[in-house]
Amino acid sequence: MALAPNLSLTLDLCNSAMAACKTLVRTSFSSIASTLRRSSSISVLPNSPTLCFFSTPLSSNNNRQGLRLVNQHRSPSRNYASISVESVDSNDGDEAEFETLTQEDTVEHLLTHKDDVVQLMKMERRRIDFEQQPSSGGGGGWFPYLDRFKCGNSSYLSSGEVLEALGPHIMDSRKERFRNVVRNRSYSVCLVVEGLTDFGNVSAAFRSADALGFQSVHVVACDSSKRYRENRHVSMGAEKWLDIELWDTIEECFEALKLRGYRIATTHVGMDAVSVYDMNWSSPTAIVVGNESKGISDEALALSDLHCSIPMNGMVDSFNVSVAAGILMHHAVCDRTSRLGCHGDLTPKESQILLAEFSLRHSRSSINIAYEYAKRKPPLLTPKL
Repeated sequence: MALAPNLSLTLDLCNSAMAACKTLVRTSFSSIASTLRRSSSISVLPNSPTLCFFSTPLSSNNNRQGLRLVNQHRSPSRNYASISVESVDSNDGDEAEFETLTQEDTVEHLLTHKDDVVQLMKMERRRIDFEQQPSSGGGGGWFPYLDRFKCGNSSYLSSGEVLEALGPHIMDSRKERFRNVVRNRSYSVCLVVEGLTDFGNVSAAFRSADALGFQSVHVVACDSSKRYRENRHVSMGAEKWLDIELWDTIEECFEALKLRGYRIATTHVGMDAVSVYDMNWSSPTAIVVGNESKGISDEALALSDLHCSIPMNGMVDSFNVSVAAGILMHHAVCDRTSRLGCHGDLTPKESQILLAEFSLRHSRSSINIAYEYAKRKPPLLTPKL
């Protein structure tokens, strides 16, 4: 009986210690969750493995609070903090370049917000002088970028300086991927899609363009009345790496392309249509594909330089528009490789500028890094008069 008070005291001390531990654990989890919510570097991706902190029992067999790895879809509101793995820009298995992808990054959003499309392109672009005489063509395609990136109001970086600033922040495997892509890139053949109503078809065409080495794509009067929700999964993020230009009318688009030295080849089934297999794709050419149901508009047919078609050997007389675009671009690459030895035709200087462009598009932090580099860059010395 003399031990009872000591035993009681011991039990009280144990209970107090356990309560303190629980409070400490809850406080730690709360602090971590608060930190995670405040962090701007955490990315979210639907269908990705998500590490979640739960304040409710995890299962009937285990009623302890703790951590659990689950597949959690993005939801409008959450009562827990999460760490999620973001989409990988590269298909390389040995690399994980994670970024925040939001709804604003989708093809549908880009094609209905011209300002956001312009912001995708980082290096300064050459302006089109609609008053000048059209180019006679020949040679390589029109290269759109100047060798400078604007940082603030009056500071600029050259492509070499951009690469120097961002190089230490990009993995070697990623930089090698950029170099391989740029080596096979060309502006000599570009793709124009006119009046498509299914964003899925546009997304598929973008994906084929990127995969085949086409850097320039143009979208004319895309109908935003029809929605295609899963376009990011169709395009696989190809729109991030392409130069996308939006046009309100076919006349405006064709005028700009002709000033850049392109001949306009519209896909059309008619008596005057030339087989794509008989065309010489070594000169700058804009491939135009039309609406899913109506095809190329009368205005586009009248303003184009030639009509071309893909020979059909089956009972149906047409391909899906995205399939047709893929076939045309693939044949153009094969023909150019046969005639020129390769499809990619950028000069060393153009390749360096496009490498800088890709590096700036690489992640959301790239722009901030370039800006900080520009601040540390010594000012140009001007001689005193």
